[in-house]
Amino acid sequence: DEMVREAIERECARQGQVYYVYNRVEDIDEVAGHVQKLVPDLSVAYAHGQMREHELERIMYDFINGEIDVLVSTTIIETGLDISNANTMIIHDADRLGLSQLYQLRGRVGRGTRQSYCVFFGADKGQVARERLRILCRTGDGFEVARADLAQRGPGDFFGQRQHGLPQLGIADLAGDMR
Repeated sequence: DEMVREAIERECARQGQVYYVYNRVEDIDEVAGHVQKLVPDLSVAYAHGQMREHELERIMYDFINGEIDVLVSTTIIETGLDISNANTMIIHDADRLGLSQLYQLRGRVGRGTRQSYCVFFGADKGQVARERLRILCRTGDGFEVARADLAQRGPGDFFGQRQHGLPQLGIADLAGDMR
Protein backbone atom coordinates (compact mmCIF):
# COMPACT_ATOMS: atom_id res chain seq x y z
CA ASP A 1 0.00 0.00 0.00
CA GLU A 2 2.79 2.41 0.88
CA MET A 3 4.55 1.89 -2.45
CA VAL A 4 1.30 2.39 -4.34
CA ARG A 5 0.51 5.56 -2.41
CA GLU A 6 4.00 6.96 -2.98
CA ALA A 7 3.93 6.21 -6.72
CA ILE A 8 0.53 7.86 -7.13
CA GLU A 9 1.45 10.92 -5.05
CA ARG A 10 4.77 11.32 -6.88
CA GLU A 11 3.05 11.32 -10.28
CA CYS A 12 0.25 13.65 -9.22
CA ALA A 13 2.74 16.05 -7.59
CA ARG A 14 4.18 16.63 -11.06
CA GLN A 15 0.67 17.23 -12.42
CA GLY A 16 0.43 13.78 -14.03
CA GLN A 17 -2.14 11.02 -13.94
CA VAL A 18 -1.99 7.33 -13.03
CA TYR A 19 -3.40 4.13 -14.46
CA TYR A 20 -3.96 1.40 -11.89
CA VAL A 21 -4.61 -1.83 -13.81
CA TYR A 22 -6.76 -4.37 -12.01
CA ASN A 23 -8.14 -6.97 -14.36
CA ARG A 24 -11.11 -8.37 -12.40
CA VAL A 25 -14.49 -6.73 -12.97
CA GLU A 26 -16.27 -8.40 -10.05
CA ASP A 27 -14.51 -6.36 -7.36
CA ILE A 28 -12.86 -3.50 -9.25
CA ASP A 29 -15.07 -1.04 -7.38
CA GLU A 30 -13.66 -2.27 -4.06
CA VAL A 31 -10.10 -1.90 -5.32
CA ALA A 32 -10.87 1.63 -6.51
CA GLY A 33 -12.29 2.38 -3.05
CA HIS A 34 -9.11 1.05 -1.44
CA VAL A 35 -6.95 3.22 -3.71
CA GLN A 36 -9.16 6.21 -2.86
CA LYS A 37 -8.47 5.60 0.85
CA LEU A 38 -4.72 5.58 0.14
CA VAL A 39 -4.91 8.97 -1.61
CA PRO A 40 -8.02 10.68 -0.18
CA ASP A 41 -7.21 14.10 -1.64
CA LEU A 42 -7.09 12.80 -5.23
CA SER A 43 -9.85 11.87 -7.64
CA VAL A 44 -10.10 8.10 -8.26
CA ALA A 45 -12.49 6.39 -10.67
CA TYR A 46 -12.76 2.96 -12.26
CA ALA A 47 -13.55 1.66 -15.72
CA HIS A 48 -14.14 -1.73 -17.31
CA GLY A 49 -15.61 -3.13 -20.48
CA GLN A 50 -18.87 -4.32 -18.90
CA MET A 51 -19.95 -0.78 -18.02
CA ARG A 52 -22.68 0.95 -19.94
CA GLU A 53 -21.21 2.65 -22.99
CA HIS A 54 -22.20 6.18 -21.92
CA GLU A 55 -20.85 5.71 -18.39
CA LEU A 56 -17.53 4.36 -19.69
CA GLU A 57 -17.29 7.17 -22.23
CA ARG A 58 -17.92 9.81 -19.52
CA ILE A 59 -15.23 8.36 -17.26
CA MET A 60 -12.71 8.21 -20.11
CA TYR A 61 -13.44 11.82 -21.11
CA ASP A 62 -13.04 12.92 -17.50
CA PHE A 63 -9.68 11.13 -17.35
CA ILE A 64 -8.55 12.62 -20.67
CA ASN A 65 -9.57 16.09 -19.45
CA GLY A 66 -7.59 15.68 -16.22
CA GLU A 67 -10.60 15.56 -13.89
CA ILE A 68 -9.59 12.10 -12.67
CA ASP A 69 -6.14 11.62 -11.12
CA VAL A 70 -6.14 7.82 -10.87
CA LEU A 71 -8.03 5.52 -13.20
CA VAL A 72 -8.44 1.99 -11.87
CA SER A 73 -9.10 -0.02 -14.99
CA THR A 74 -9.14 -3.46 -16.51
CA THR A 75 -6.93 -4.14 -19.50
CA ILE A 76 -9.39 -2.33 -21.78
CA ILE A 77 -6.85 0.50 -21.79
CA GLU A 78 -4.15 -1.64 -23.44
CA THR A 79 -4.82 -0.33 -26.95
CA GLY A 80 -6.01 2.88 -28.48
CA LEU A 81 -5.46 5.38 -25.69
CA ASP A 82 -2.93 8.16 -26.11
CA ILE A 83 -3.05 10.30 -22.97
CA SER A 84 0.20 12.22 -22.72
CA ASN A 85 -0.42 13.23 -19.10
CA ALA A 86 -0.69 9.62 -17.84
CA ASN A 87 2.91 8.74 -17.03
CA THR A 88 2.66 6.18 -14.24
CA MET A 89 1.03 2.78 -14.47
CA ILE A 90 0.64 0.34 -11.61
CA ILE A 91 -0.26 -3.21 -12.63
CA HIS A 92 -1.88 -5.32 -9.92
CA ASP A 93 -1.31 -9.09 -10.26
CA ALA A 94 1.07 -8.62 -13.19
CA ASP A 95 1.96 -12.31 -12.91
CA ARG A 96 -1.53 -13.16 -14.24
CA LEU A 97 -0.95 -11.34 -17.52
CA GLY A 98 1.04 -12.48 -20.53
CA LEU A 99 4.29 -10.87 -21.53
CA SER A 100 2.80 -9.38 -24.72
CA GLN A 101 -0.11 -7.95 -22.75
CA LEU A 102 2.25 -6.37 -20.20
CA TYR A 103 4.21 -4.88 -23.10
CA GLN A 104 1.02 -3.40 -24.59
CA LEU A 105 -0.06 -1.97 -21.26
CA ARG A 106 3.36 -0.47 -20.61
CA GLY A 107 3.03 1.32 -23.95
CA ARG A 108 0.10 3.36 -22.63
CA VAL A 109 2.38 5.49 -20.46
CA GLY A 110 5.15 7.76 -21.66
CA ARG A 111 3.15 9.06 -24.61
CA GLY A 112 4.30 12.61 -23.92
CA THR A 113 7.64 14.21 -23.12
CA ARG A 114 7.89 13.25 -19.43
CA GLN A 115 9.67 10.28 -17.90
CA SER A 116 7.20 7.46 -17.38
CA TYR A 117 7.02 4.59 -14.92
CA CYS A 118 5.37 1.19 -14.96
CA VAL A 119 5.23 -0.71 -11.67
CA PHE A 120 4.45 -4.44 -11.69
CA PHE A 121 2.98 -6.07 -8.57
CA GLY A 122 2.35 -9.79 -8.30
CA ALA A 123 3.23 -13.00 -6.57
CA ASP A 124 6.83 -14.08 -7.07
CA LYS A 125 6.52 -17.03 -9.39
CA GLY A 126 10.24 -17.73 -9.44
CA GLN A 127 12.72 -17.64 -12.27
CA VAL A 128 10.15 -17.49 -15.10
CA ALA A 129 8.51 -14.38 -13.64
CA ARG A 130 11.86 -12.68 -13.13
CA GLU A 131 12.85 -13.49 -16.72
CA ARG A 132 9.59 -11.97 -18.00
CA LEU A 133 10.40 -8.72 -16.21
CA ARG A 134 13.97 -8.77 -17.51
CA ILE A 135 12.65 -9.08 -21.06
CA LEU A 136 10.34 -6.10 -20.57
CA CYS A 137 13.19 -4.04 -19.12
CA ARG A 138 15.62 -5.09 -21.83
CA THR A 139 13.66 -4.34 -24.98
CA GLY A 140 11.13 -2.02 -26.55
CA ASP A 141 10.82 -4.30 -29.58
CA GLY A 142 7.32 -5.79 -29.65
CA PHE A 143 8.37 -8.65 -31.93
CA GLU A 144 11.07 -9.75 -29.49
CA VAL A 145 8.56 -9.59 -26.62
CA ALA A 146 6.00 -11.64 -28.58
CA ARG A 147 8.64 -14.23 -29.47
CA ALA A 148 9.67 -14.56 -25.80
CA ASP A 149 6.00 -14.81 -24.75
CA LEU A 150 5.40 -17.59 -27.26
CA ALA A 151 8.51 -19.44 -26.10
CA GLN A 152 7.46 -19.20 -22.43
CA ARG A 153 3.72 -19.90 -22.63
CA GLY A 154 3.33 -21.81 -25.89
CA PRO A 155 0.79 -21.08 -28.61
CA GLY A 156 -2.27 -22.71 -27.02
CA ASP A 157 -4.85 -24.65 -29.01
CA PHE A 158 -5.35 -23.67 -32.60
CA PHE A 159 -8.93 -24.95 -32.63
CA GLY A 160 -9.69 -25.21 -28.93
CA GLN A 161 -10.39 -23.30 -25.76
CA ARG A 162 -6.92 -22.95 -24.19
CA GLN A 163 -5.33 -19.58 -24.80
CA HIS A 164 -1.82 -20.64 -23.85
CA GLY A 165 0.17 -23.76 -23.24
CA LEU A 166 1.78 -26.32 -25.43
CA PRO A 167 -0.75 -28.04 -27.73
CA GLN A 168 -1.25 -31.80 -27.87
CA LEU A 169 -0.85 -31.93 -31.66
CA GLY A 170 2.17 -30.93 -33.66
CA ILE A 171 1.82 -28.88 -36.85
CA ALA A 172 2.82 -31.85 -39.02
CA ASP A 173 0.10 -34.00 -37.41
CA LEU A 174 -2.48 -31.28 -37.95
CA ALA A 175 -1.56 -30.95 -41.62
CA GLY A 176 -1.72 -34.74 -42.03
CA ASP A 177 -5.22 -34.89 -40.52
CA MET A 178 -6.55 -32.27 -42.91
CA ARG A 179 -5.90 -34.31 -46.09
